[in-house]
Formats: sequence, C-alpha cells, structure tokens
Amino acid sequence: MSALTIKRLVVVIVSQILGFIITYGIITIGFDLLPLFSSIQSPQGVSIAEYGNIYFLVTAVPIGIIVMIWLDALVDSKILPD
Repeated sequence: MSALTIKRLVVVIVSQILGFIITYGIITIGFDLLPLFSSIQSPQGVSIAEYGNIYFLVTAVPIGIIVMIWLDALVDSKILPD
C-alpha cells in the first residue's frame, strides 16, 4: 500500500471516530444545554439507547463525513477531487 492510501485510511477512520464522539456529545451534553438557548424548560439529554442505535448511526456518519472533508483539506489526502 502506498503512503497516500494509508493517509486516506487514517483520515476516514479518524473522521468517523470524531463523528461518533461529536454525535455522542450532542445527544448527551448538547441536549442538556437546550434550556439555555430555547424555550424548553427541562434538560433533554439522552443516552444512545434512548436516542436509538439507528438514529445515532444516521446522525454520526454524516457528521463524520463533514469532518472527513475538513481533514482531507488539512492533511491533503486527496480523497475528494479538486
């Protein structure tokens, strides 16, 4: 495997891990902060089981792809065409 292929694999894996971490933070910590920014009166933080495994994946993978776009630009792994 070439160095570029390894760089691409690292970017994809790291971006998906970051996507899962960001999503976990959103549904646990972010939902608890909603009363500060909206008219919701009680904290809404939930676990992954309450949120739903499929919903968690459907949220985490696109966030991971967004992170991958930025990592691709920063690391210059050339996953996306110019």
